[in-house]
Amino acid sequence: MGKLALAAKITHVPSMYLSELPGLNHGYRQAAIDGHIEISRRCRELGVDTIVVFDTHWLVNANYHINCAPNFKGVYTSNELPHFISNMEYEFPGNPDLGRILAEAGNRYGVETMAHDSTSLGPEYGTLVPMRYMNQDKHFKVISVSSLCTSHYLNDSARLGWAMRKAVEDHYDGTVAFFASGSLSHRFAQNGQAPEFANKIWSPFLENLDERIVEMWQNAEWEEFCSMLPEYAAKGHGEGFMHDTAMLLGALGWSKYDGNVEVLTPYFASSGTGQINAIFPVTPQDGSVIPAANASNPSAIVPTSRL
Repeated sequence: MGKLALAAKITHVPSMYLSELPGLNHGYRQAAIDGHIEISRRCRELGVDTIVVFDTHWLVNANYHINCAPNFKGVYTSNELPHFISNMEYEFPGNPDLGRILAEAGNRYGVETMAHDSTSLGPEYGTLVPMRYMNQDKHFKVISVSSLCTSHYLNDSARLGWAMRKAVEDHYDGTVAFFASGSLSHRFAQNGQAPEFANKIWSPFLENLDERIVEMWQNAEWEEFCSMLPEYAAKGHGEGFMHDTAMLLGALGWSKYDGNVEVLTPYFASSGTGQINAIFPVTPQDGSVIPAANASNPSAIVPTSRL
């Protein structure tokens, strides 16, 4: 019935918003903004009606959650970085019907998932920043999925991604895009050193690790990447423990995925972290290697001592 037309790993750095404002930082994140604008253009060209964002700023301690209210509107200030994002207005439509379909599919696949279609809960900036540049005209409906998962298996996140793809293909009459909204390495600069690391990665180790990961994506080394994802998430300080990336790869076929990633915004540093905008081509898959639900394999668990 429906179609997953586009998948991407995207940045949401709050310095993109600062980049709009007059002053010292004006324009310095234009490349990232341009990457979002290009992703939006491609979505429109493909007939996408709804964007599903795996948001690594939505922290949850139990279950997976889908924010699918009918409409989102408000004024947002980041509780983490109020000096970066302050009083940012937003408005775009939601998609309650699709949200419920996605949650039902997650549960059918053994991953406890809840849809929230009547809620005062607003999106986090992992959703709001991309939508600012992709959806100012409210062209797309938007759904946000919790992806800062503190007590969850990466295997379950991969399985949820596949369940959501199947939900779109088998039960939704429309065209959808999935975005993993989060960084690669996410080791913020130590307090007091942020200005020094505004455009630097925290360490050469993390920079080299990230660059090798991007190379693996471009070369379609997916079996190797999926096997190392839990350790990369931990040792590479992956944002949201990289549950957004697990969801995206699950939707694309996990270790049997065969797409070569197209980088739109080359890897860049922001406040010590590693960022990118990249398209993951959607290819036919049968889901034959999607991990089992509630896997007990310790390698599928990312340590939760670091948020």
